[in-house]
Amino acid sequence: MAPAPLAGGRLVVVVVVAAACMARWSEGIGVNWGTQLSHPLPASTVVQLLKDNGFDRVKLFDAEDGILAALKGSGIQVMVGIPNDMLADLAAGAKAADDWVATNVSNHVNNGVDIRYVAVGNEPFLETFNGTYLNTTFPAMQSVQAALKKAGLADKVKVTVPLNADVYQSPTGKPSDGDFRADIHGLMLTIVQFLADTGAPFVANVYPFISLYKDPNFPLDYAFFQGSSAPVVDGGMTYQNTFDANHDTLVAALRRNGYPNVSIIVGEVGWPTDGDTNANPQYARQFNQGFLTHIASGQGTPLRPGPVDAYLFSLIDEDQKSIEPGNFERHWGVFYYDGQPKYPLSLRGGDNGNGNGSTLMPAKGVTYLQRRWCVMKPSASLADQKVGDGVSYACGLADCTSLGYKTSCGGLDAKGNVSYAFNSYYQVNDQDDRACDFKGIATTTTVDPSAGSCRFIIEIAPTANGVAMAATVRVTGVMAAILAAFIHLVVPVF
Repeated sequence: MAPAPLAGGRLVVVVVVAAACMARWSEGIGVNWGTQLSHPLPASTVVQLLKDNGFDRVKLFDAEDGILAALKGSGIQVMVGIPNDMLADLAAGAKAADDWVATNVSNHVNNGVDIRYVAVGNEPFLETFNGTYLNTTFPAMQSVQAALKKAGLADKVKVTVPLNADVYQSPTGKPSDGDFRADIHGLMLTIVQFLADTGAPFVANVYPFISLYKDPNFPLDYAFFQGSSAPVVDGGMTYQNTFDANHDTLVAALRRNGYPNVSIIVGEVGWPTDGDTNANPQYARQFNQGFLTHIASGQGTPLRPGPVDAYLFSLIDEDQKSIEPGNFERHWGVFYYDGQPKYPLSLRGGDNGNGNGSTLMPAKGVTYLQRRWCVMKPSASLADQKVGDGVSYACGLADCTSLGYKTSCGGLDAKGNVSYAFNSYYQVNDQDDRACDFKGIATTTTVDPSAGSCRFIIEIAPTANGVAMAATVRVTGVMAAILAAFIHLVVPVF
């Protein structure tokens, strides 16, 4: 996910500035719900978590039947996504779109799910995709729109496409000079015309964190909302934060091309809590609380005043997300993997600790595996080749992104790092004894090895009604024997 030159970075919010929503801010806030977890919470548990915390909108990245069914009658508005790998099929003809809408929209709307948007693709015009989806995204949008019209839902459910902020830019760095990227300018105007014709919003994902991550000279205070030592002066306007500047670069691009009234949804906005020196709970709280307080004021941005609806990115940490962009990718959640809040946050803006939704509520009824961890044996030697091989193997199949310089587990010693890797593998495999051996250099313990900010987790117990169970390696039954044999063959030294 590439950032925009002006305010790039990885904000994960959905700011819906639509005329119909202009007076709704006081009613709630939205959030992105990703499902790339080895042990996802049951959908019903997550829906209750959303309701308990006052989230009244949710953005999904795929149409997962269990999740949509759990949202039935919840009163939560839904933006349901279509993955990029489905765009070609949907663009090829009407039948695929008709079938998708019938199964994933009509069926659930008729059963009481409040679907408001279909997000066709996710950031399909990223420059890193090298044009893969340039010829299929808009035809897929047209096909889905036609299918919704056939189903009698086009007035209720709007078609859009979440786009990374790299689709617009400013050659001068000033928001007022914003325009769409030259290589896709014509395509962007075609899509914007479609949005204007159908009354759908422009969805943009903005990422201030990524700007900081990629540029060591990026001014830290400009990423937050407390004022900047390096503001951007644009005519009579002064921009004190990345979000406003990025948002208004898009507003200017729309105005420049004759679409001043197209509403905007900033599809994702947030800050990760681990996996990088600038990814920590303190900065995440500062950013998210600053953003929520900023939009709660109702002032909007200099070029687009007024209330802003937003979808935070994201709800829960996802331990199986790709870490190609960086180790922080698995740590965007406002909640940990088990639905426990990471830090105080007032979703209505203002100071924490003053009631009115200022304390996040944890997930209810979460069941864990036994209080047992896997660690390196005290008698094992770090010089043993089996240690290095074991860590490489464990981290290849489990999540070790909390290890590293200035991460939450950056203070561990060498044996602590090894134990963390072993425990991650042990937990993701449901605490099977065979997942805590590593050729005799690991053992289980009932003494919590967590230290300081470094948490050695205990995994959630698998549940029959959990949804989106990722394709993680599970050491159970026949698969356990197959995996054990594979380990002996492929990694014979540990």
